[in-house]
Amino acid sequence: MRNTYLMGAALVALLPIAAQAQPKNVSKQVYLLHQKLITLDSHLDTPASLDLPDWSIDEEHGVHSDYTQVDLPRMKKGGLDGGFWAIYTGQGQLTIEGFRKARDFALLRGMSIRSMVAADPDNFTLALEAKDAAPIAAAGKRIVYMSIENAYPLGEDVSLIKTFYDMGVRVSGFAHFAHNQFADSSTDPSKKPRYGGLSPLGKELLKEMNRLGIVPDASHSSDQVLDDLLALSTTPVLLTHSGCKAVYDHPRNIDDDHLKALAAKGGVIQMNAYGAYLRASKPNPERQKALMALYSQMREDAKVSPEARAAMLAKRQEIDRLYPDTDRPTFDDFMAHMLHALKVVGPDHVGIGLDWDGGGGVVGMEDVVDLPKITDALLKAGYSEADVQKIWSGNVLRVLAAAEAGKQK
Repeated sequence: MRNTYLMGAALVALLPIAAQAQPKNVSKQVYLLHQKLITLDSHLDTPASLDLPDWSIDEEHGVHSDYTQVDLPRMKKGGLDGGFWAIYTGQGQLTIEGFRKARDFALLRGMSIRSMVAADPDNFTLALEAKDAAPIAAAGKRIVYMSIENAYPLGEDVSLIKTFYDMGVRVSGFAHFAHNQFADSSTDPSKKPRYGGLSPLGKELLKEMNRLGIVPDASHSSDQVLDDLLALSTTPVLLTHSGCKAVYDHPRNIDDDHLKALAAKGGVIQMNAYGAYLRASKPNPERQKALMALYSQMREDAKVSPEARAAMLAKRQEIDRLYPDTDRPTFDDFMAHMLHALKVVGPDHVGIGLDWDGGGGVVGMEDVVDLPKITDALLKAGYSEADVQKIWSGNVLRVLAAAEAGKQK
């Protein structure tokens, strides 16, 4: 059953929310097709929003007011059926205390995702297998797969991944912005490799992931880690949110040779919309300094009060007013990466992972309401409805199904 709302006093008919969310320059025909597709985003950082004070996934928020990008009303408007909701943990010290704090944080973040589903069973359903997606979408509910971004919380005990698997995790990355105990990062501040790929412990983690049926995610890890994963993994590898180095030469992006190697092993690159990885932008040092100071405060105050959060939002809005970001990447920049990947490896090996609520979003695609524009652009580029369905969910579900099939009984 679709939610409805009154358009105005002059109208007596109640119309579906989705019918009023058609983005500009997207035809009704394309919009209705988009709503019909099963759409999954492979990297949603939205679980961070779940723990914000006075914030509800069931209420509509604004990307220009509280800076969040995903909630239930906007998912309905943008035709997003769900995706992989990430347990993200920032990289900390490689110490017993650091591991303990990260483990506890990650477990609680995973519980927040499970609590979201349990609190609203009419709208959200936990998905554990590839075959779960279609019936959940057919029932009009949002699909909730779980993933891990940064395996740091596992400490040095790879068996702990089984606890997260039992919680619902079906995809896991290895590193994030810095090297950790499992793998080299593509963006470590040292700019030097530690292991030259996966560490010995990282190789043990990969074996356990393959045994359980967890998809290995190479996003944020170095090219050498991807090489190791392609050589050692018994199932295909996923890049949950990455881009193309041929379009913009950034360490987080993947060159064409790696794209082809990924595809040759059945893997998929899910295209990112994180602006800093799409193209170079003009420096804005005053804005960067102000944002870094604000983010530092936010990290220190992990459990903020409603009043403190309101003050932080006011500071962020003031930063936007004083130091506007006038050279942000655009939807066309995002599509340049998407179309390049499609040219190199074809529609069987490309998907979508936009990094919502984790820094993703570009001019022209600010939050999930704008997602039909991707469908429209792909169709205009000559891709078929069947191709678009693969890109939106078929490919990532195929990789998940392969991991399930390869696990040890």
